[in-house]
Amino acid sequence: MTTKVYTGASMSLDGFISGPDETGFDKLFAWYGNGDVTVETADPGMTLRMTEVSATHWRRLVRETGALVVGRKLFDLTGGWGGNHPMGVPVVVVTHSVPDGWPREGAPFHFVTDGVEPAVALARELAGDGRHVGVNGGTIAQQCLDAGLLDEVGVDLVPVLLGGGTPFFTDLKSAPYELEGPLSIAEGKGVTHLRYRVRVRYA
Repeated sequence: MTTKVYTGASMSLDGFISGPDETGFDKLFAWYGNGDVTVETADPGMTLRMTEVSATHWRRLVRETGALVVGRKLFDLTGGWGGNHPMGVPVVVVTHSVPDGWPREGAPFHFVTDGVEPAVALARELAGDGRHVGVNGGTIAQQCLDAGLLDEVGVDLVPVLLGGGTPFFTDLKSAPYELEGPLSIAEGKGVTHLRYRVRVRYA
């Protein structure tokens, strides 16, 4: 299986992955806890309770993902996931400078200071054969899309209008982009899981 680079995010109907001043996460991520299927993660302190549809979606992502590329904002917002991402995979952080106290022994985090292209290249190596690279959040996904590195876009569409905040994609250098799909549609509770293939970039 060829390694692909994908992005995914919980997104409001008006296109935001967070609300004003980093609000709205309780709405965007409610589907992680609104079901009766227990889903363990690599973080012992994080157990999810999803519907069967959403649990199947999450388990597929975990099974197929070998490494992640994230931005410094997301890394800081989550506190570096306490040194262990819930997916249990290596994480490459794109940053201008390595944060104090990092790298940490035993924590599978790598820091790249020269852009998304070398970060994705490293993540491909870390992922190994047959597993994919996930990129988050919106700024990193946008940079990968503009660099021609992104193969697939996933949206966990949540029926809420946030009215502002952080868009999934904004200020794309070579927009518009044409996406093919949806490749799949899965209806969870309070969320629709969608996947699209990046097909054409217009100069």
